[in-house]
Amino acid sequence: MQLRLDAADRLVELVEEQRGPVLAEDAARRLFALRQAPVALARSLLADVVETDARLAWSGDAVSLAEPPGATLLLENATYVVVDLETTGLRPGQSGICEIGAVRLRGFEVEAEFQTLVDPGLPIAAGASALTGLRNEQLRGAPGPAEAVRRFLDFAGDAVLVAHNARFDLAFLDRETERLTGSRIGSAVVDTVRLARTLLAGRVAGFGLAQLAWFVDTTERPCHRALPDARATAELLLALIGLAQERGARTVADLTALAATRTRRLLDKRHLAFGAPTRPGVYRFLGRSDQVLYVGRARDLRARLRSYFRSDRQRPAVEAALAAAERVEWRVTGSELEAALEELRLIRDLRPPGNARVSRPERQVWLRQRGDSVVASTRPSAVGPLRSRRTAQLAARVLSPDELAQPESALPRLRRRLQELSDARRFEDAGRLRDRIDALERVCRELGRLDRVRQLSCCVLVPAAEPGHVRAVFVAGGRVAAERTLPPGGGAALEIEAGLAAARRPGELDLDELLLVDSFLRKPPPELRVARLEREAILGAARRLASWHRDTSFSKSSEMPSPQFRLPTG
Repeated sequence: MQLRLDAADRLVELVEEQRGPVLAEDAARRLFALRQAPVALARSLLADVVETDARLAWSGDAVSLAEPPGATLLLENATYVVVDLETTGLRPGQSGICEIGAVRLRGFEVEAEFQTLVDPGLPIAAGASALTGLRNEQLRGAPGPAEAVRRFLDFAGDAVLVAHNARFDLAFLDRETERLTGSRIGSAVVDTVRLARTLLAGRVAGFGLAQLAWFVDTTERPCHRALPDARATAELLLALIGLAQERGARTVADLTALAATRTRRLLDKRHLAFGAPTRPGVYRFLGRSDQVLYVGRARDLRARLRSYFRSDRQRPAVEAALAAAERVEWRVTGSELEAALEELRLIRDLRPPGNARVSRPERQVWLRQRGDSVVASTRPSAVGPLRSRRTAQLAARVLSPDELAQPESALPRLRRRLQELSDARRFEDAGRLRDRIDALERVCRELGRLDRVRQLSCCVLVPAAEPGHVRAVFVAGGRVAAERTLPPGGGAALEIEAGLAAARRPGELDLDELLLVDSFLRKPPPELRVARLEREAILGAARRLASWHRDTSFSKSSEMPSPQFRLPTG
């Protein structure tokens, strides 16, 4: 059973990625890892998956997505079945249904009601019994779960299902429906909890059924019995539909969209990442009028982009960019290092709002002497640049001018003073000094790393996007002096000479690019090679890298072509 459901989920994702029907033989090859799958064999393999999942349908010899029954109906033309369950406990696998109540609405009027007790075949938990008032002896002789759910499904037909906290009720109903039919319920579902959170945000203290029933003043009051709770939920639904129509909702699909969770809304945007290759690259989220909202890089574009739409655990700025994104573009590179350099330069030029945490050169500060004290200043000096203004300010407060050339020399004095304050029980003063010592230690570590990266002088080689080519990054003079693509054959020597000439010319310090390259040198990926700034050393490293690259599966030539975008000039 679970294998079939997993296959159905993967098949739905495949159809969505193709943006249309998928031929049966293609789907069978992808799902079952077959080299060849004739149409007849493919249909027989997929039949059990397609025919038992309401999300899928046959379209000739292709598999397509089925529209949920009722999703496109106008709100006033739809039939709604509002359902509520009482259960022996909270977990579908360990608890069972003990009562089902439902109300059918047609034309926004009550048409019929359904109620039955259910004998779950297991005792009611004490907490559930106290809440509902149901006792084990009351359920004896009632229909079993299979018969009760079958009767409910006959009552509901293809109507839109509505429940308060639908995730809970549908989990129990789906479990019994799978036992009966082998598939889950395929009807459109509206959750009044989620709908209320969207439409009544800030107007009610909580979203429990009792609180909402009191707020909208329902005739029926919830009492933890299935039919009365279903009646109250039906009245709540009608009130929420009226509010939804004021927001422009016209169809059942509009209603379910309003009730979607943040995770669901992100998942509905996953088509933006369809077609992304499993290659390194840089990507951009674009909003209206092609405004760049966010820039990122990835070693595997497909995996990275898909991850955004499968989790709501994003930084607020990134989450806002995802919510506003209408298009995603990417550019394939030969390595993550090349992608990282492009990402850094794009962020500098485009200043996307979603990249708020990226270091900004204009925010850097230096430590310098002012009179008899040390201050953090935007005027360049020999001590810096430092990326955190706050950390630099804290460190400056404990430095004297004669310690500025070697800030670490102040640490022994400060630690002795910290011990003296602690011994004297001056804990507030000790706490302030401790924070400043921590800041000074961070500054010393950052200055030490700066001194080291300023001395970098090498050529970093990684695969290029073009097959058989190598990308050479020349680092010298406190900057990335040049990037050249080395072709196979004699042309590589000419590119190397051009890169070496650029490395010999003086230039301005580029701290961010230096630190970026240094991060790759400290934890090098398997495709990275480093050579001295000498022609023969670079040529030798390039040959070894090209040979290694041919023998691995790092570059996949069979990937689909990707959308391209033009890098900013200037």
